[in-house]
Amino acid sequence: MNIHLKELEKKLQYEFHDKNLFSQALTHSSYANEHRLDHSRCNERLEFLGDAVLEIVTSDFLYHKYDALPEGDLTKIRASIVCEPTLAYCAGDIRLGEYLLPWKGRRGNWRAKPQFCGIGCDGGSDRRDLSGRWFY
Repeated sequence: MNIHLKELEKKLQYEFHDKNLFSQALTHSSYANEHRLDHSRCNERLEFLGDAVLEIVTSDFLYHKYDALPEGDLTKIRASIVCEPTLAYCAGDIRLGEYLLPWKGRRGNWRAKPQFCGIGCDGGSDRRDLSGRWFY
């Protein structure tokens, strides 16, 4: 495995069992197009699934942490957490954009939206939600 990817695993504090899934999570559709890869090998489908996983995990966390808040308030809080600016901030914090496979049109200051679902898909039943309970 690439030393660069090992470095990212260390930052994430997670070791991928399925290295192909890890690679897919870091493959932007522009890279796939330039290299004539099957579109199913880029990270867009993982991003779709990852957004849903983040919403449900965040919802569960907020539901249990703030048991007195009404649904409307919980929805507003969740929306402020699971949104592109917040996720881009998280991606920037670990410099995720540096690990994406490069493509010709990419700009040096391009900000990556994190592809969290790779961990969720790779972890099997050994996943934990934000509150530390087992998440299946």
